[in-house]
Amino acid sequence: MSEREQSPAAGTRGTDDWREQTIPGIQPVTAPIGAGPGYSPGPPPPAPGYAPRPAPGYSTTPVRVRRPDSLASLLLLLAGIAAAVSLLMRWLPGSELTGWDLVRRGFDDAADGGVAAVFENGFWQPMAVVLGGAVLFLLGLLVVLPAHSHRFLGVLALLVSLVAGAGILVPLAAEGWDADTIDTGFWFAVAVPVLGLLGALKAMLTGPRWR
Repeated sequence: MSEREQSPAAGTRGTDDWREQTIPGIQPVTAPIGAGPGYSPGPPPPAPGYAPRPAPGYSTTPVRVRRPDSLASLLLLLAGIAAAVSLLMRWLPGSELTGWDLVRRGFDDAADGGVAAVFENGFWQPMAVVLGGAVLFLLGLLVVLPAHSHRFLGVLALLVSLVAGAGILVPLAAEGWDADTIDTGFWFAVAVPVLGLLGALKAMLTGPRWR
């Protein structure tokens, strides 16, 4: 047999050996006519019946939920109610003056001598407690409304509670912290800054809820 007759058989045997070394069922990738040396076959076409998954019609980013702060609202409302009850009762033993009488005298002094007269006569103390309780009651109504956060209202309630607390601590310190020098109305007045402080802290420390 001549060399010309042996060469096709040798070429066929080399191709068969290459096919046997590959994974069964995998056909060799052939470059199209005219493709350069850097040809890449690219991704395979999608299988029959395949459909791409559509993007969701909603956002997956967490959002803040608007909600009320019921507990903070309750505490602030109770502070306002305590201030209203203190208007109907006596603040000092042995005196017939109620909280309303003390507040009215404070307004009379403010009308006659200005704010300086109110601080000089000491009537600013019951006015700070009663008016502070009224403001806390309004803030309690606002805190119950749904919102992302009630921290700003909590800060306002804290400031009002501190002013009302000053109206309680100053006369108590002047009397030597003697409980016998105060009456029932004053005890309701004490509840105003205490409840207001608790409600303010609750509104301030409650962070937003995410969903």
